[in-house]
Amino acid sequence: MSEMDKREKRSREQHLKELSRAVERKIRQGQSDQLRAQFEDWEPYDLAIMFKELEEDVRSSYLELLDIESLADAISELEPEAQIEALYMLGKVRAAQVLNRMDNDDLADMMAEVPDEIQEYMLSIMEAKERENVQELMTYGSETAGGIMTNRYVWFKESFTVREAVEKVKQFAELTNDVQYLYVVNEQKSLIGMVTYRDLVLSPENEIIMNLMQENIISVTAETDQEEVAHLFEKYDLVSLPVVDAYRRLIGVITFDDVLDVLREEANEDINKLAGTDKTIDFRTPALVAARRRLPWLIMLLFLGLVSGSIMSQFEDTLNQVVALIFFMPMIAGMTGNTGTQSLAVVIRGLGSHRHLDRQTIVRLFWRELSVGLMIGIVCGISIALIAGIWQNSFPLGIVVGFSLFLTIVIGTMAGTIIPVILYKMKLDPAVASGPLITTLNDIFSLTVYFGTATIFLQYLL
Repeated sequence: MSEMDKREKRSREQHLKELSRAVERKIRQGQSDQLRAQFEDWEPYDLAIMFKELEEDVRSSYLELLDIESLADAISELEPEAQIEALYMLGKVRAAQVLNRMDNDDLADMMAEVPDEIQEYMLSIMEAKERENVQELMTYGSETAGGIMTNRYVWFKESFTVREAVEKVKQFAELTNDVQYLYVVNEQKSLIGMVTYRDLVLSPENEIIMNLMQENIISVTAETDQEEVAHLFEKYDLVSLPVVDAYRRLIGVITFDDVLDVLREEANEDINKLAGTDKTIDFRTPALVAARRRLPWLIMLLFLGLVSGSIMSQFEDTLNQVVALIFFMPMIAGMTGNTGTQSLAVVIRGLGSHRHLDRQTIVRLFWRELSVGLMIGIVCGISIALIAGIWQNSFPLGIVVGFSLFLTIVIGTMAGTIIPVILYKMKLDPAVASGPLITTLNDIFSLTVYFGTATIFLQYLL
C-alpha cells in the first residue's frame, strides 16, 4: 500500500469516526428521519464500521434507519460476534428478513462460529427454503469449495432463447449481483456451458443459448481444497467458478470476493505456522488460549535448545583455551538462522504458486539456493575474517571464524530449502517447518561447525 493510499485510508476512517459522533447526536435528539436517506448510497463496509463506532445505546436506533437489503449487506461485513448482536437488536421479524436476504455462504460461515442454541434460533426463524440452503452448505468442510460457495445462482437450460434468459435474469436479479458468468445446464441438470452478460446484451432475442455458450469451462467439486480453488482463480483470471457434483450437476458458484477471503486466511495461516503456532491468534484471543496454542512448539524448541547447550559443553576445553571464540558465537548462530529463515520464506512462497513440484523444479531450486548460499557465505566469511583478525590481532582466529561462518551460512540456506521440500513431498504442510524450528536446528548446526573447526585448528589459535 502506497503512502498516499495509507493517508487516504486513515482519512476515511477518521471521517467515519467523526461522522459517527454526528449520527449519535441526531439519533439522541430525535432527528433520525434526516439520516435515513443519507445511508442509502453508503457502501456495506462503511455501514458496518459505523455500527461498530456508535455507542451501544444508539446502535439499535441506527439499525432501524437501514432497509433490509442494506442491513443484509452491512451485517455480512461484521465479525460473527457483532453479527449476532445486530440481529438480536433487529427483533425476530426483521432479523428473519435479513437472514433470508443474506448470502447463504456468509450465513453458513456465521453459523459455524456461534453456539448451537443461537444457531438453532437463527435457523428456526428463516424461511424453509433458505434454511435448507444454509444447512446444506454447513455440511461441507470449512476449507473446501463447498464451504465457500453460494448455492444461490441463476442457470439456464440449453434450449432457452436470449429473451427467455434475460427475463429469468430480471426475475432473479438479486441472485446475480456478484456473478459475471451465467451457467447452462441440460435436461439432466448437468453443467454444459456458460454465457456472459455481454453475450445476452449483444445477441438477438431469438438466438438459442446453446449457440452462444462457451463449452470449455473450468469447474471444481465440493471437496476441492479452497487453496486449490484460489490457485485456479489466479491461474485463469476467473471472477466466478462453478461447483459440480460427481455427475457434473451444478450445485453452487464461488465468487471472487470469497476467494479474496481464502487468500487472506491462507496467508494468516502460513504466518502463524512460520511464527511457530498452527492456530490463529488475533487481538481478541484470550491470554490463556494464546499461551496454550504457542506452548507446544516452544516446549519442543526448548528441548532442542538444550542440545545446543550440550554441544557447547563438548567443546569446553577449546573455549577455555581460546576465550575469544565466545565473542563470535552469537553472530555465527544468528547469521545461520537468518539465512535459513530467508530461504524458508522463499521456498514456501514458491510452493504456493507451484502446485505440482516436479524433479526438475526441485533440482533447479536446490542449485539456485546452493549458489546463493555460496555467494553470501563467501562475502560474509571474508568480511568477518578480516574484522576478527584485526580486532583480536589474530589472523588464524579470523580465518577460523570466517570459514565457520561460510560453512554455516551454506548449511543454513540449504536447511531452509530442503526441509520444506521434504515435508511437501511427504504430503505435509511445508509451513510447519517454521522459522523458530529452522533457527533452532541451525543453531545446532552452526555451533557444531564453529567449535568443531576451532578444535581442529586449535594449535594455530594458541
